[in-house]
Amino acid sequence: MRRTRSETALILLWAGILLLAAISLPMLFVKREKSDRSWLEPSEPYVAWPSEEQDGEPTLYIPVYLTEQARVIQVPLERYVRGVVAAEMPPDFELEALKAQAIAARTYIVRKIVRQDFAKAPVPEAWVSDTVEDQAYATEEQLMARWGRKEYAANISRINRAVTETEGLIITYNGEPIDATFFSTSNGYTENSEEYWSERIPYLRSVASPWDKELSPRYKNVIRLSLNEMMSRLGLQEIPASTGSKLGMTVKERTSGNRIKTILINGITFSGREVREKLGLPSAEFTWRVSGDTIEFTTYGYGHGVGMSQYGANGMAKQGKRAEEILAYYYQGVDVLPMKEISGWQSYVKQDKGEGSTT
Repeated sequence: MRRTRSETALILLWAGILLLAAISLPMLFVKREKSDRSWLEPSEPYVAWPSEEQDGEPTLYIPVYLTEQARVIQVPLERYVRGVVAAEMPPDFELEALKAQAIAARTYIVRKIVRQDFAKAPVPEAWVSDTVEDQAYATEEQLMARWGRKEYAANISRINRAVTETEGLIITYNGEPIDATFFSTSNGYTENSEEYWSERIPYLRSVASPWDKELSPRYKNVIRLSLNEMMSRLGLQEIPASTGSKLGMTVKERTSGNRIKTILINGITFSGREVREKLGLPSAEFTWRVSGDTIEFTTYGYGHGVGMSQYGANGMAKQGKRAEEILAYYYQGVDVLPMKEISGWQSYVKQDKGEGSTT
């Protein structure tokens, strides 16, 4: 049967449409699959886990007590540092701030090992806990739950980079690992060690930290308590009704970092640290206002104030400072060195036994 020219054209048109569909449909499915896997593709190049964890390689393991699970896991040093940085510092901080945090976290645990300072661990098998009693630490599963899968790859990649680019580096003073204390947010200054603790430590000196006020959402906080609750927490008698709920509070002395050093409350002298800790205040710099049977505290800063301010470190990094410069500012007179240059930890190195081994 002969086809007309119009019939032939119509057949060719439909054939073209079918061919185009055959080519396009697989591409659409590939594109959809790719979009569904976009959480695996961070905007920055992905940085793998530290290289120390090659099977069979000697590794320094850190026995960490997981508080919620009531068990101890063995974590390779650099992976432990990664978990601390992820738990202690927001992952969107500047890279140099994350690197400063990684060096400080590594210094903390190396100092413990060198000094064999494990007595305060929750159980004999552990060296540290995963809480702020030591350093906060988060496992991979906890981080995935906290961030969600879409954010996990990008966040962990940045933290991996901070850890790998500082691998093995610690902070030293006179050849010894320092007590690398850090905290969230200053009131504008860090604190001399002896004005919060009893010991004067030469590298923990008060310095200005002006970046915190602008950058930190924790800079200013308001805490309200009933007067009776406040008095109870401080171990004082309730205010007699005959006084009209008047509260005698007077600041007697301030620290170098402009926090309250001593304060008189109803005739009893307290340190600013005592008041902060007993009342659960974020900082030892505070003002107050009494309204009826309630007292309202306004605090400035977040944390004890000694050592490196994390938001201050981020502010310095935003201004182009490198991790070593940040550390040299908050810890006076220190050196950043490879940990292999000090002794006292090498005997704890073991053959690789795999991630997350329990004891």
